[in-house]
Amino acid sequence: MASVSAAVVLAASLPSNQAVAGSGAASAAASKYPRLTQALEALVDRPAGPPGAVVIVHRGNDRRVLTAGVANVETGRAIRATDHMRIASAAKAFSGAVALTLVARGRLSLRDTIDEVLPYLPDAWGDVTLAQLLHHTSGIPDFSKSQAFLDRVIAHPQVPMPPRRLLSFIKGRDLFFKPGSRYKYSNSDNIAVGLMAQEVTGQPYARVLKRLVSNPLHLARTSLPRGAQLPRPFIHGYAVAPGEPPEDQSEILAAGLAWASGGVVSTPADLDRFIRGYVGARLYPRALRAKQLRLVQGHSEPPGPGLNKAGLALFRYQTRCGTMYGHTGNTPGYTQFAAATLDGRRSVTVSISRQLVPKDDPVMFRELRQLQVLAVCAALR
Repeated sequence: MASVSAAVVLAASLPSNQAVAGSGAASAAASKYPRLTQALEALVDRPAGPPGAVVIVHRGNDRRVLTAGVANVETGRAIRATDHMRIASAAKAFSGAVALTLVARGRLSLRDTIDEVLPYLPDAWGDVTLAQLLHHTSGIPDFSKSQAFLDRVIAHPQVPMPPRRLLSFIKGRDLFFKPGSRYKYSNSDNIAVGLMAQEVTGQPYARVLKRLVSNPLHLARTSLPRGAQLPRPFIHGYAVAPGEPPEDQSEILAAGLAWASGGVVSTPADLDRFIRGYVGARLYPRALRAKQLRLVQGHSEPPGPGLNKAGLALFRYQTRCGTMYGHTGNTPGYTQFAAATLDGRRSVTVSISRQLVPKDDPVMFRELRQLQVLAVCAALR
């Protein structure tokens, strides 16, 4: 969940060729991708760079993991691809996977409206469809930018709220535009998607997420907690400023303050496995993916590498080396990027332990996007 953070601050076993920090496999991965390795280390070595970073480049059955820095600045523990982390708005791809799987099973339709599925939400939102929520063309205001919500988070950052309560902060607000007429990224959209999933299944969203996504894709270290505590071991996330010691932000916010929009906890290894399955259409028929790939002008938050366009709960990233599809995210202490080719056979994940957004540190954010491009090039070439 990108916007809350700025305002508030207010695995399964890996294949034998995986590079593990300090191992011969790590050296092999570094020698295979020297430019990517150099860029990764340069980003971490910057005076205000992230204390740790993990990059996974996955080509067919060949998965290579590059790491730099540490998972914990106090202990110096090496960072690993199986450590837990907050995936922030990359969680929106998970809610998209849930929704599209339910569409494939006939429990939902992309044409279903808020009025039909969630009649207790404001009448002004009634004509918004599931497709528009997934496309960020609903026009529903972003609850995370509401001053009332921000005040609540500042007062009680580690206390979660019921999902319906999140949308109550904007219940009196008009739509920004006629549904379907424009693109505007909103954390509210995926809260509504999660509520739809609960409504039609009669089960909590976390349970639906596990049953429809985590279990089929074997995401053993992926969860949707309510509170602020992370499963151990985890990659500590930090706020970093030149000349100051890193400030640990790993557990300052309850995951329930973002829920289906940004509350998922995973690992770099699980995130890589998810994005391959999700983009590779392993959860629902490829005919449905054709609808998912009807793109509109719009970029992920934060922007991903290359030229961005928006589909249903995923983004197309066109780079100089080729095209991938996926999602980004940031939250206090973490910035994420995960993408794959449409056959799901080539993928990248880039996870760093610092929140980076363009307006706060444009120079370092450009370096991060260049790192992402190099990772895409490594996967595609």
